[in-house]
Amino acid sequence: MSSPDQAGVALTESVDRKARAGERHHAKRRKRRSQAERSNEMRKRLLKASTSIMRRHGYVGLRTEDVSRVANVSRGAQLHHFPSKDSLVLATSEQIFQAATERGLARAKAALSSKDPLEDLIRDGMDFFFSEDFFVTLDLVLMRGKHRDMRDRIYALARKHRPVVEAAWLEALCKSGMPKAQAEKVLWLTLTIVRGMAIRSLWQPDQKRFRALLEDWKEIVRKHFAQ
Repeated sequence: MSSPDQAGVALTESVDRKARAGERHHAKRRKRRSQAERSNEMRKRLLKASTSIMRRHGYVGLRTEDVSRVANVSRGAQLHHFPSKDSLVLATSEQIFQAATERGLARAKAALSSKDPLEDLIRDGMDFFFSEDFFVTLDLVLMRGKHRDMRDRIYALARKHRPVVEAAWLEALCKSGMPKAQAEKVLWLTLTIVRGMAIRSLWQPDQKRFRALLEDWKEIVRKHFAQ
């Protein structure tokens, strides 16, 4: 039979072994999380580089080797995350729409207590439609021929994200006292006007005039509801 001291030593060694095993297990888990974090960071760098290049050169001018170089990521690592140019472009476009959606929803929520939600809507519309990111997506939807599938996928992203933002702005306009039917008209017309101005800015950039015309639009809306 073992003595009490021997039993105590054995028990201590057993506890130590379990503790060391637990430490190794947690260390492996920490390592896996660290690898996941590094992978996520690498993906973010690739998407950031892709967005930057597409802003300057569009879809046609985007070369995946340039993306890996700008992101300071190996070609192998890039291909691991995005096996093709189109997968990279779609992920970039998804990120663009998602970021715009988050900003739009935050502004629409703040506009629920605003004294001038129409002005807030105009500003959000200008932030989106006059941005480089919008023109990146516009370049994609205007593609024809062999790029038709890409165009259709960008349309699908727009249909996924933009109605969510518009629904939030509709709620803000209704909250200000507009009847829903009227608020829907104001929402659609306002965004259509801002989008049209953004496209016109491609050959006639005149922010001062755009802003003055939007003030006129606000006055038209006010007079209409005053009747």
